[in-house]
Amino acid sequence: MTKKISIPDFSIPSRIDQVGVEERASRFTKRSIKNETKTNGLLLTLNMIDLTTLEGKDSEGKVKQLCSKAMHLHEAYPGLPTVAAVCVYPSMVKTAKKALGNSGIKVASVATAFPSGQSSAEIKLLDTKLAVDDGADEVDMVISRGRFLQGDYNFVFDEIAAIKEACGKARLKVILETGELVTLDKVRKASDIAMYAGADFIKTSTGKISPAATMPVTLVMLEAIREFYYKTGIQIGMKPAGGISKSKLALHYLVMLNETLGEDWMNNHWFRFGASSLANDVLMQLMKQRTGVYQSSNYFSND
Repeated sequence: MTKKISIPDFSIPSRIDQVGVEERASRFTKRSIKNETKTNGLLLTLNMIDLTTLEGKDSEGKVKQLCSKAMHLHEAYPGLPTVAAVCVYPSMVKTAKKALGNSGIKVASVATAFPSGQSSAEIKLLDTKLAVDDGADEVDMVISRGRFLQGDYNFVFDEIAAIKEACGKARLKVILETGELVTLDKVRKASDIAMYAGADFIKTSTGKISPAATMPVTLVMLEAIREFYYKTGIQIGMKPAGGISKSKLALHYLVMLNETLGEDWMNNHWFRFGASSLANDVLMQLMKQRTGVYQSSNYFSND
């Protein structure tokens, strides 16, 4: 049962033990994973990926090609799951929606002047409504980091709440751009603001700056989700994005997810990887598990 939500005082500083977080995060990389568990983890990872194209040179042809890959990841490996979603700019939502058809793969769209967030409230709302009206199932918004870093937490909260309302039935992922927030204290505060303002997911990064997702940052966000759930009864999703290109690292993230939030979050409704290049490495590892040899990267598309 959902509990009554009491909005906290965001002016109270968050206090995160950075050394402790880094030590806990490192432990997840030392877990031993047996072959059968590894295969299941790789298949789950594949099903949690948001395949993404967010470039100025994006075209309808490129988006259609990405959608084709999303539905047909490797013809030589029958029974593979699909990815979770294809993520595009609002102008490409119609193209992606049509290309994916009834595949069950979601269409996600970035919005709110992605990746900088430097635009007016009116433009951000129009950007969101364009994506939703054209059929986006999910919207990935960016917070106004400048306003957050100057301590204008109410502005950030209100902006997220307004975008959430504009999303209608579409799920909202709120991108914190943790590489610009610098400290884990700020990552925790931004996570709390996003969740109390109505986010369905919290997401680390746009993938446009470095550092993007890291395990310590993701752990802080997972622990924020856990505490929010204990206080409100509301389940929030998590999406680390950027910098996760290897299967081994993705499996470490899944271990951390399972041990921090538990089985209820171990599915693509509540956890995503924003890492298109990860898909090819997972496919290579799965073929290695199945055949005993690695396939050349030439067997996989570069999208």
